[in-house]
Amino acid sequence: MLRAGDRASALTRQLLAFSRRQVIVPRVMDLNASVEEARKSMKRMLREDIELNVALAPELWKVYVDPVQLEQILINLVVNARDAMPEGGALTIETRNEAWDAAYVKQHPPAKPGNHVVLAIADTGVGMDEATRKRIFEPFFSTKGPGMGAGLGLSTVYGIVKQNQGYIWVRSQPGSGTTFEVCFPATQAEETAPAAKPAAKPHAGGPETILVVEDEEWVRNLILEILRAEGYQTLIARDGMDALEQAAQHAGPIHLLATDVVMPRMNGKELARKLIETRKELKVLFISGYADSVLYHHGVLDPGIQLLQKPFTPDELAAKVREVLKPPDREAQAPA
Repeated sequence: MLRAGDRASALTRQLLAFSRRQVIVPRVMDLNASVEEARKSMKRMLREDIELNVALAPELWKVYVDPVQLEQILINLVVNARDAMPEGGALTIETRNEAWDAAYVKQHPPAKPGNHVVLAIADTGVGMDEATRKRIFEPFFSTKGPGMGAGLGLSTVYGIVKQNQGYIWVRSQPGSGTTFEVCFPATQAEETAPAAKPAAKPHAGGPETILVVEDEEWVRNLILEILRAEGYQTLIARDGMDALEQAAQHAGPIHLLATDVVMPRMNGKELARKLIETRKELKVLFISGYADSVLYHHGVLDPGIQLLQKPFTPDELAAKVREVLKPPDREAQAPA
């Protein structure tokens, strides 16, 4: 059951990525560092008869992309290249800087002039004819046999690249291998450090009161069970209007609003705005798998938004709640 749930979750993420509905958290980063970090994982994915070559350009310009999605691009393109070399071969990963002028973009629509960083992944495999090349980014299109994948790898890559304001081109001929070039606009902004991951354990649940708003009863009950097991006090509501009534009737403090985003009558963001009018210190955690444009613009979360994407595990929920609330000062509470 867990494996089936994981597969369904992965499939959903791939479909969201293709349709550019996946919420992204981009940061300024160095593609070279990401490739180096993923090198060990890539080696494990390749067979012994495939040689891995990496050529990283020195002084590579920085890009503004989602690091998790960049890893998805690398994994999907490496797996695609591996499967295109059933009898072995060579896989080359290259990075380089490129300055695109008016003449270049005229030959490469819909590219725009400016500085770009290129991530190229080339294989010496079987290659593709023109008819196949025109369809490779279609969801569920695959030249592999039954049971060899869902046909979403390259469509996922395409959706991710577009959502991160990038471009992707492919060159291939039968018997001559394939080269994918993923291009992102360069940025002069300073590189941002990756967000620190909260510790898996302990979650250190506290005495805080949390208002849980979720229109799906079984999801609502699951969230309540997890939070109560962590020691939190909970209030429950079926939707936004019910939540406003629950808050009005509750005389004590409400430390956190944990709410679904897409709900009937009132969405989660509107609910949060109304509650914060009377409860200035209220913290908000949105829980959603598909937030449409309520929380983000062009796929990027609005500043200050805290989001836990469905599906999630009990540990992920507990850790995210503690992160938003911030750990209680145990030492300050200890008796002298």
